[in-house]
Amino acid sequence: MNADNELGAALRDGLRRLAKAVVVITSRHEGARFAMAATAVSELSMDPPSLLICVNRTASLSAPLSAGADFCVNILHSDQADLAIACSGQVKGEARFASGRWIGADAEPPWLEDAQASFACRQEQALDYGTHRIVIGRVEAVRLHGEIDPLVYVDGRYARVA
Repeated sequence: MNADNELGAALRDGLRRLAKAVVVITSRHEGARFAMAATAVSELSMDPPSLLICVNRTASLSAPLSAGADFCVNILHSDQADLAIACSGQVKGEARFASGRWIGADAEPPWLEDAQASFACRQEQALDYGTHRIVIGRVEAVRLHGEIDPLVYVDGRYARVA
């Protein structure tokens, strides 16, 4: 194993110790809806209000983002692991929207109605780095739902904050 492979393996092992909220990022492009579970999401700035997402360039969501599509970040509730699993690659295309209550006009990214929080973002900047596309979105709307009880991902599994 070369040095980069060893460092990459060590990075993966180290990141398994970093608990992150699980989100589903959605977009709409050319009449089709796209959804992907992710943890590589971060707040970027409060002024202007913005989020940063990182999407593997092999993911189906990458094409709409590369075309400049806007997106929505939906923070999942602790009881929505089934939705995270469906949007992690086991289910493809429109079938990812079979579970959950999705809302939104035909021209906007879908919102998960009962997500912990949802952030509608207008894409402002993007760049490719390594295997991923890094996208900055300006937050244009926020929806909150229910008590704070997010689904988290740590050590290769879904968990709940106790």
